[in-house]
Amino acid sequence: MRIKFTFFVLSVLACAFISCKSAPNNDDNMTRVKIETNKGDIIVQLYNDTPKHKANFLKLVKDGTYEGTLFHRVINNFMIQAGDPNSKTAAKDQQLGDGDVGYTIPAEFVYPERFHKRGALAAARQGDQVNPKKESSGCQFYIVTGQVYNDSTLVNMEKRKNYNVLNAAFSQLVMKNREEIMNLQKKGDEKALMAMQDKLLAQAREQIKDVPEFKFTQEQVEAYTSIGGTPHLDGEYTVFGEVVDGMNVVDEIQQVATNTSDRPVDDVVIKKMTILDN
Repeated sequence: MRIKFTFFVLSVLACAFISCKSAPNNDDNMTRVKIETNKGDIIVQLYNDTPKHKANFLKLVKDGTYEGTLFHRVINNFMIQAGDPNSKTAAKDQQLGDGDVGYTIPAEFVYPERFHKRGALAAARQGDQVNPKKESSGCQFYIVTGQVYNDSTLVNMEKRKNYNVLNAAFSQLVMKNREEIMNLQKKGDEKALMAMQDKLLAQAREQIKDVPEFKFTQEQVEAYTSIGGTPHLDGEYTVFGEVVDGMNVVDEIQQVATNTSDRPVDDVVIKKMTILDN
């Protein structure tokens, strides 16, 4: 379908002005951590094939960094997020989510083996505009609750992700040719603008011709259509573990009353974290 080029270009310009995948390790002997909260206990296991995230999480647990922090962002049927150091002494109406430990962790995408199924433990991060490498927060994490999807919805997600790859390449070319496009706009030369669009689209398709088409694996499809999850986050945030016990506690937390900033009205506190094995 042909896009109205002038509108598209203006939208792109307006926005402008305003991993290496590793082979999964054996799952045997993965380390478990108990997260004690005032709602109950959650036990997570940390993947061996995301070693930087695993080592960092264990270091913070040993240092007591998480003790007294809150689950400061809770969205029902999506996820519960914690790990902001500022939440330890936060006032009731305080906005949270910007706290950190002064460093980030390189993304460790072990995809599609590690994905955002229900119970996945993943690292929060800043958005792509300020964090194009998708590096993880040094301390903030979230646990996925998500929702169950049907097959047709997953197919549409695949199409959207593949379109986004093309759109990203096309947008970069638009920015490179911004001056010429703006001159054609000033002249009101719609014919030349459409010709430019076709040219840039052809160049974008050529650029991404070797990029594999995105498609969910059978394991992902089975998980997302049975237990659920958040498939739109796959390949965007590092998944470094999963809940092995206490999902009932996670579910209880995700259903608490929250304010307009998604912070629970009554604090959900991480009292202690304990490494159960190594």
